[in-house]
Amino acid sequence: MRRQFAIKIAYDGTRYGGWQIQPNAPTVQQVIADAVAKATSEQVHVQGSGRTDSGVHATGQIGSFVLESWNPPADRLVPAINRFLPYDIVVRECREVVIPFDPIRQAIKKRYRYTIRNAKVPDPMGNRFHWWIPKALDLDKMRLAAGYLIGTHDFKSFETLGSPRKSSTRTVYELTIQAFPSMDGQDLWIEIEADGFLYNMVRNIVGALWTIGSDRFSPLWMQTFLQMQARDTSSHTAPPQGLCLVEVTYPDLVYLDRRLER
Repeated sequence: MRRQFAIKIAYDGTRYGGWQIQPNAPTVQQVIADAVAKATSEQVHVQGSGRTDSGVHATGQIGSFVLESWNPPADRLVPAINRFLPYDIVVRECREVVIPFDPIRQAIKKRYRYTIRNAKVPDPMGNRFHWWIPKALDLDKMRLAAGYLIGTHDFKSFETLGSPRKSSTRTVYELTIQAFPSMDGQDLWIEIEADGFLYNMVRNIVGALWTIGSDRFSPLWMQTFLQMQARDTSSHTAPPQGLCLVEVTYPDLVYLDRRLER
């Protein structure tokens, strides 16, 4: 019986050229597809909920594929696939979904977390997962600036040049900055949840927040930058290793088990 599944994936993106299959670098998409093939004896195409770039991580990436002859419950796929995955990729969960399921178009919202290590000395244990900034940042100014991005706006100013979309309007539901003590300094979590993201949008927002937190501009500059609807040469793109895709949310009815419960 033909069935479609959605898997929740966590990975350390350091060794990979991003999610999407490409000819000259190992990718998460290819590694997952190979593992599913070994676990099920079926060749599959694994579609992701979005592309993460080289060096970017995930704890909640969603991948989906169709199997023609898998009869056990969906959760049995978790250990079956994990058996063939390397140490830096893991399937956390598997659920059956209603055919056809599109993990990109049917997503309601996504949440990313960007981690900054704000301390005079680096943290050697976590350097693959954060951006080290030795100069103290003004969090009050950064939080004020973040407030200008909440709501529905044209985020063209935060889209990397050369990657136009049909529309650059997105709705940001939440943008928070939290600080946690960490080994002679603090870790900053910048979390942003929206109905969708432009290419490098999160990293460009973090770069703008860093610019303001470093006292190069006032928080009001964020509003001006947003209204420019063009990249500003004075803005900065945060490096990839601090970025993590945390969660992708879908309507309940895409999950077959939830539909049967009702």
